[in-house]
Amino acid sequence: MTGKDGYKRILLKLSGEALMGDQDFGISPEILSQVAVEVKSAVDAGVEVAMVIGGGNIFRGVSLASSGMDRTSADHMGMLATVINALAMQDAIEQKDIKVRVMSAFSIHSVCEDYIRRRAVRHLEKGRVVIFAAGTGNPFFTTDSAASLRGIEINADVVIKGTKVDGVYNADPMKDKAAVRYDHLGYDQVIGEKLGVMDTTAIVLCRDNNMPIRVYNMSEEGALLRMVQGGNVGTLVD
Repeated sequence: MTGKDGYKRILLKLSGEALMGDQDFGISPEILSQVAVEVKSAVDAGVEVAMVIGGGNIFRGVSLASSGMDRTSADHMGMLATVINALAMQDAIEQKDIKVRVMSAFSIHSVCEDYIRRRAVRHLEKGRVVIFAAGTGNPFFTTDSAASLRGIEINADVVIKGTKVDGVYNADPMKDKAAVRYDHLGYDQVIGEKLGVMDTTAIVLCRDNNMPIRVYNMSEEGALLRMVQGGNVGTLVD
C-alpha cells in the first residue's frame, strides 16, 4: 500500500543498538526523545503505529551463548532486555502526550500487558502506540523475526526497519564510498545476495505473507512521516 495514500498501519522495528546513540552501552535519552517525536508525527497524521525494539544495547543472547551459556537461557535474557527498552520507549512517547501500551510475549503483569492479537489491534484502532516486547517469546528467534511476525499478525501495511543509513546498499556505505544504494529489491534478491536487511527467517516470513519491508535512516528528521504519507523514502523490499 503505497502512493499518495501512504500507509495506514505500520510496524516499526528498531535495533537495541540504535538506542545507544554515541554511548557504548545502555539507552540514550536524546535518541528516545528523537524517536518519540518521529512516532508522534506519524500518529498525529492518523497512522496506527506498532513497534518492536531489540535488546542488543543491554544484552545479546547470541554473544553469551557463543561463550558457553545455554542458548535458551541466553535468549530469554535477551528477550527481557527488550522489555526494558520497550518500557523506556513507552515513557518517552507518553511524554509527547501519546497513549502507549507495551505488550509482552512473556507474562509480566506488573509492568505490561500480555500480548493478545485482538487486544493489540483494538489498541491500534483507538490510536494508541503498541510496543511488542520479549520477541516471539521463544528462543532461537531474533527480534527481526518478531517484527515480521507481529506485523503480519496485526495486518500492518508495511514493516519498517530503522537503521543508521538511508536504505540498503550493495556494500557497507560506512566503509566503501563506492557503495550503491538500492531503491527497490525483491525478497529473494535480499536473501540470495545476503544483503543483511533482516535475518533470513524474517525475510521469508514477509515474502510468504506478501508483507513489504522498508529500510530507512531513523535519524533523518521527518523521514518516517514522509514515508507513511507515500514518499519514496529508503529502500523498498517486496
